[in-house]
Amino acid sequence: MASLGVLLAGVLAFANRRLYVFEDPRIDQLEDMLPRTNCGACGEAGCRAFAEALVAGRAQPAQCTVNSAEMNQKIADFLGVSVGSQERKIARLACAGGSHVAATRARYQGLKSCRAAALVSGGGKGCTWGCLGLGDCEQVCSFDAIRLNRYGLPVVDVDRCTGCGDCVEVCPKDLFSLQPESHRLWVACRNQDPQDEAMAQCQVVCTGCGRCAMDAPEGLIRIENHLAVIDYEKNALASPVAIQRCPTGAIVWLEGKESRKGSGARKVTRKEPLPRMEPLPRV
Repeated sequence: MASLGVLLAGVLAFANRRLYVFEDPRIDQLEDMLPRTNCGACGEAGCRAFAEALVAGRAQPAQCTVNSAEMNQKIADFLGVSVGSQERKIARLACAGGSHVAATRARYQGLKSCRAAALVSGGGKGCTWGCLGLGDCEQVCSFDAIRLNRYGLPVVDVDRCTGCGDCVEVCPKDLFSLQPESHRLWVACRNQDPQDEAMAQCQVVCTGCGRCAMDAPEGLIRIENHLAVIDYEKNALASPVAIQRCPTGAIVWLEGKESRKGSGARKVTRKEPLPRMEPLPRV
């Protein structure tokens, strides 16, 4: 037994020497300088993967949008590289149909989850494209950057949002997307139903009227499937002019934490939820 033990120890020692993979000690040090949120906003699987990419020269410190600018500069100084630049991305919601402006056609009873509700006849909202308002995005956000307002609509705190994309993945209606901060012209709707059908379900829906496309520089906005679509390749041409004649306020101009509607948008004065549509089937 003693001989066998010595033999096995020798085999292990030999294997350790031959199979040893060197790991740069700077990776551990860099990982300690990162926020350890593993959010993926940098494009890597987690903070350690990002540290490895930094050491390998595949990434720049500024790609971590969760870290402070000061800490990213410390990382750059530690590596002896430029901090780089990275435009911040923010989660944007393509829906403004809260309970005070969007109709409900059925009462959902079950697990309080948008994903669960979406499996049952679409969740009960009149607009089949609209936000169900059960808060999956709020629950999955690790940075407390999303809250539901009084109308059951998610509101993103742009100061807290890191662009991790968790809300994008969890939304069953594909209403969230990560947008560069410079994208200030925004269509807060994804409805693709014809105008009359859409207006019967939501007061702030995009009707595809085309006024924004006519007022914007040529090619910036087009109408597809009754919905305004912005070509962000031409984002430098964007201005608040495009939103002014939108009759429902579905297309907005983003300014920091605020979204501004055009002067031609109908004012929303209702403060209470719309009454449920009758008759009320159960789903």
